[in-house]
Amino acid sequence: MSKPMLILIAGPYASGTNGDPALMARNLKRLEEAAWPIFQAGHVPMIGEWVALPVLSSAGATGPADPLATDVMYPTAERLLQHCDAVLRLPGESRGADQDVAIAQDRGIPVYYTLDEIPNAQATAA
Repeated sequence: MSKPMLILIAGPYASGTNGDPALMARNLKRLEEAAWPIFQAGHVPMIGEWVALPVLSSAGATGPADPLATDVMYPTAERLLQHCDAVLRLPGESRGADQDVAIAQDRGIPVYYTLDEIPNAQATAA
């Protein structure tokens, strides 16, 4: 059993969507589907968009296609990675997720590619 970790879920969000909000919502839902199994394993799931999208909104941006998104989306994940203990990299092309993996590797943070690779912390989480 491992100690509970804060795990960043990284994968496609805007990639391949051409800015289509429905496709981005579908990608976010796919990222969020990994949250419950991570939580069940005794960890805390985190998705950069859960933080970045409200920040964008409060800054007056119109959404992830707004020019301000460049100053918020990737930097949010980079800042989050200063606090995360691991990254789960979901399949699919994503420059941002690839960047998250590179940052994690530079910092010596474990990168998992399947939910099965994540150690269980349930017995120690109380």
